[in-house]
Amino acid sequence: MSEAVNNRAGERKAARFEAKAVKPDGSFEGYASLFGAEDLGRDVVMPGAFHKSLAKRGPRGVKLLYQHDPNEVIGTWEEIREDARGLFVRGQLLADVARAREVLALMRAGAVDGLSIGYHVVKAESDRASGTRRLIEVDLWEISVVTFPMLPAARVSAVKRGTRPTTREFERWLMRDAGFSRMEARTIVHRGFKALEPRDAATGDQALARAFRAAARLFTH
Repeated sequence: MSEAVNNRAGERKAARFEAKAVKPDGSFEGYASLFGAEDLGRDVVMPGAFHKSLAKRGPRGVKLLYQHDPNEVIGTWEEIREDARGLFVRGQLLADVARAREVLALMRAGAVDGLSIGYHVVKAESDRASGTRRLIEVDLWEISVVTFPMLPAARVSAVKRGTRPTTREFERWLMRDAGFSRMEARTIVHRGFKALEPRDAATGDQALARAFRAAARLFTH
């Protein structure tokens, strides 16, 4: 059984893009949202969810921010459109903005590879049986370049107040941002990375190593 719900509260949802898609002039492209994929919050963005919002605002009406900070406008969106896969975006970082130059360097190095949308839910269907929520229409107002796109916002707050993330928060980060399966994440949390099978541990690459180093700095701040 499902029920329609309307929610005007602001929400965020994220995806990752490939650093190789970033050009020297500061232009880049990727997907800010993927259709039909259930996330760990049990949400599924449906095709057409952004149609009305984009028709009303257009690409330039959606802000390009850094870390969802309204004081950190770092560029403009040149193209935002829905296709069969999800919400495709093409942006341009502004060379005259100092923060944008910093972000470009981070993106090209692969140290920052997240896109996160800021939106209001206009219409959704909540399925009580499965616990999933289908986002049918959302009001998109900003898309940010972010460091940890899949990490719960609570973790950032914990770092700011000088406390460590919970076990569950770190487990979610391992699955969402570092790309481990649920079983692998639980193994790492409870037994350490070396407890993984050699063939699994060997799949890590430089991007994963950077992610672990960045997480270690944040978690021990």
